[in-house]
Amino acid sequence: MVPSQDEWSLTAELARLELDEGEAVRLASEAERMKELFLTMSQANVEGLEPTTHAFAGDNRVRPDSAVSFDNTDRFLDAAPEAEDEFILIPNVL
Repeated sequence: MVPSQDEWSLTAELARLELDEGEAVRLASEAERMKELFLTMSQANVEGLEPTTHAFAGDNRVRPDSAVSFDNTDRFLDAAPEAEDEFILIPNVL
């Protein structure tokens, strides 16, 4: 069952949203259309199909993880506004 126009208006009121009558009519109409689409999809024959979690099941395309030597840390620490030992200090955000 799809909510009626009055139910959409009440829901909007409870959520403290401004919803004029035209918007409530449109929302009720679009919800009814969504329901019809879901009913159409539920009638599709999916017997024998494997469940999928992603439309493009393929190999991961990231590069291999490997350690790389980096010896310019002093340059970055010198450019940081604040640093302590080998760490860049940042302001607390919480």
